[in-house]
Amino acid sequence: MDGRFLARRNAQPARLADVPLLQESAFRAAVLDAVQTDGCHIASLFGRETDGAIELIAVVASDEASELGLIRTRLTGDSFASLTADCPQAQLFEREIAEQFGVTPEGHPWLKPVRFHAPWREPQPGGTHTPGVTDFFRVEGDEVHEVAVGPVHAGVIEPGHFRFQCHGEQVFHLEIALGYQHRGIEAAIAGGPSKRTVHMMESAAGDTTIGHTLAYAQALEALGGAKPPARAHAIRGIALELERLANHVGDLGALAGDVAFLPTASFCGRIRGDYLNLSAELCGSRFGRGLVRPGGVTFDIEPTRISALQERLDTATRDAKEAVALLWETPTVMERFEATGVVDSDACEEIGLVGVAARACGRAIDVRHDFPFGIYRFVHLPVMTAHHGDVNSRAFVRWLELQRSAEFVALQLRTLPATPVRVECGAPAADSIVVSMTEGWRGEVCHVAITGRDGAFTRYKITDPSFHNWFGLALALRGGQISDFPLCNKSFNLSYCGHDL
Repeated sequence: MDGRFLARRNAQPARLADVPLLQESAFRAAVLDAVQTDGCHIASLFGRETDGAIELIAVVASDEASELGLIRTRLTGDSFASLTADCPQAQLFEREIAEQFGVTPEGHPWLKPVRFHAPWREPQPGGTHTPGVTDFFRVEGDEVHEVAVGPVHAGVIEPGHFRFQCHGEQVFHLEIALGYQHRGIEAAIAGGPSKRTVHMMESAAGDTTIGHTLAYAQALEALGGAKPPARAHAIRGIALELERLANHVGDLGALAGDVAFLPTASFCGRIRGDYLNLSAELCGSRFGRGLVRPGGVTFDIEPTRISALQERLDTATRDAKEAVALLWETPTVMERFEATGVVDSDACEEIGLVGVAARACGRAIDVRHDFPFGIYRFVHLPVMTAHHGDVNSRAFVRWLELQRSAEFVALQLRTLPATPVRVECGAPAADSIVVSMTEGWRGEVCHVAITGRDGAFTRYKITDPSFHNWFGLALALRGGQISDFPLCNKSFNLSYCGHDL
């Protein structure tokens, strides 16, 4: 990353005026150089309206240097040169910008709406933007057929549409359409922070309550100059890893269920509840709501509860190890897991996968390690990877992380610092910007907060790890059997609501 970017650490604020403002062509060249030459990935790319014009802001992340590069450009018309053909990981960001602001990324190969909502601003006089194609990609040929699934599914599941182009059982192409529950969270945050803002953060992706709320809290602390106490950092870390434990063990059980291996499926369903109940012991909510707030946490862990929490953690982890070990010892399970839903390392890097999906392809990226925050600045967890990019690798990374997270929580319970758990957080600084990242259980959570003259949010951009990873699921099905879709889908286990912000 070079001098064209403003370099910042995780949750390090800056004056918005200090973010370099480049011409459109120079902005495009800088982002491409950062990704293609310097090995960065796009953590966020979004638009905002200012003085009647549309400004694009890019955040590129250098995992090696632990730096975040910020850059911006102001559009002179109602279109701009698309990055996607040269940088595929920009494709969904650009589609989102087109839908929100009515500008066209010229050269985008498949400019479809992301959430199917009206533009955030009125159509401009003389504008040429169209909402984009709404049909589906089609494969023509003898015996080629389509299979459409959703958006309404059997059982209790969020809405999403999956359209397969198949020849017999073989999948040529999978196209995924989401946006059916667009909730307008980003638009509603503008003008905040208010009393309800933190509750929107807690429900941005309900199974990642701690991951998103912690990113928000870090952003406000950076803008308000607050430094949470050491004990608060430790309790936040415990909550974040309990969230990871509950979801990872639940996913391993669900993967077992998808291949009809009932022993692990049955055990893990119960053990997931044990980990959720540990979160409830911290704050009264199984999903961690009400715990993380700007300045620290709202609940302490009294000494009399520590030993009980430790005992329940040890029991749940011992049970999880016994239940999950059955997977790797069962040939019929391995036959279904191995070489199913493969995403190779080149494709992983090209489309910008993050989190478990990326680490299963051999990419050692993890915000806790690369952009350490809170307790992770002082206590380090090893980055767990696998190398085949298949269902088995994604399952095995979860298994490795589950063990490391349990060890981390046990350590923090034994060594909680003797400090308060919260300090006051001042009002956000005016005309500022901050990028705050955490490692949710799916992967990289990125929040970008921009304030105006009065310190209120003029733009707040949330990027859930699912936003990066849905296209990875589509690639995992190419060349595979359509009957493998439930297994592949669960091995990614992405969030619909985290995407439909």
